[in-house]
Amino acid sequence: MSFLSDYASEGRTARVMLSLIAEPDDASLGALIRRVGAGDALRLLDSGDQTSALPPDRAAVLHGRAQMLSGDRGAEARIREVLDGRFVTVMPGDDHWPAALDDLGDRAPLLLWARGATSLLSGGLDDRVTMTGSRASTPYGDQVANEIAGDLADREITLVSGGAYGIDGQVHKSALARGGHTIAVLPAGIDRPYPYGHKELFDRIGEVGLLVSELAPGAAPSRWRFMARSRLLAAMSTTTVIVEAGYRSGTLMVADQAQALGRTVGAVPGPVTSAASSGAHRLLQQGMASLVTHAGDVVELAGRAGTPQEAPARQLSHDAAQAAATKDEPRRAL
Repeated sequence: MSFLSDYASEGRTARVMLSLIAEPDDASLGALIRRVGAGDALRLLDSGDQTSALPPDRAAVLHGRAQMLSGDRGAEARIREVLDGRFVTVMPGDDHWPAALDDLGDRAPLLLWARGATSLLSGGLDDRVTMTGSRASTPYGDQVANEIAGDLADREITLVSGGAYGIDGQVHKSALARGGHTIAVLPAGIDRPYPYGHKELFDRIGEVGLLVSELAPGAAPSRWRFMARSRLLAAMSTTTVIVEAGYRSGTLMVADQAQALGRTVGAVPGPVTSAASSGAHRLLQQGMASLVTHAGDVVELAGRAGTPQEAPARQLSHDAAQAAATKDEPRRAL
């Protein structure tokens, strides 16, 4: 049986191989790579050798996945497909790698699979603002999202969102309508549009904006992958703005991650009778977010945001993120 490391001639291909077997937001794997490098990490997982940098149970899981993939009759075809250059990858050390993601430390993605203008990743942290909110948005939320996103696009700020129905879709559409820049961070493989109903929107973003994912091509969305994506949405921008969110909406995880990273957070108030705004109101009540009513408020927040050096990141551990997702009253995933 061949090993995944047989296909990895250097660090770049080793990261690609690792992305085929690893789940996102695996801090223990990140620590192993930091310690021995991507190539040696892959060889250790291939062979099943134990290493103090990786908990035995996690090492066993990754070794098992490596064996399953290597033993799959269609494995070589899939591996060749992701290595044939059809998919663009951006990795640490590349010109277009977003340095802001390094604030995640061992939780940073192995790489980003990309389609579109990767140059949008290379600007300064204050060039990007993340806007997200409920999938079940109201006409009020749609209107506010359109107005704020459009005005920010006019100011040449890149809008980052998750491509979902509701607020996310409104943010992307508004940026495109104004001739602005937008980045969609996907919860599945770059070749697997999710939700599929936004395929035409994703095609348009891929043409004039940017689609990115930390998941290898062909990967399906899952609850954990939605939650793991929250840290990328938060880390990629200077400020996160929540337009609408239910009281326990998974969207609020993006605000949690942004605050933990030292980013600024804003929330748009809604009618006091609207359950769709109850989560945003809670952020404001608890002092986790500043009031946002128009694009000027967002620009002010972005101006107050510290650089990675000025505002050291308080990393959330992988286990802490899992614990937050499994409370007695878990938040709904995006």
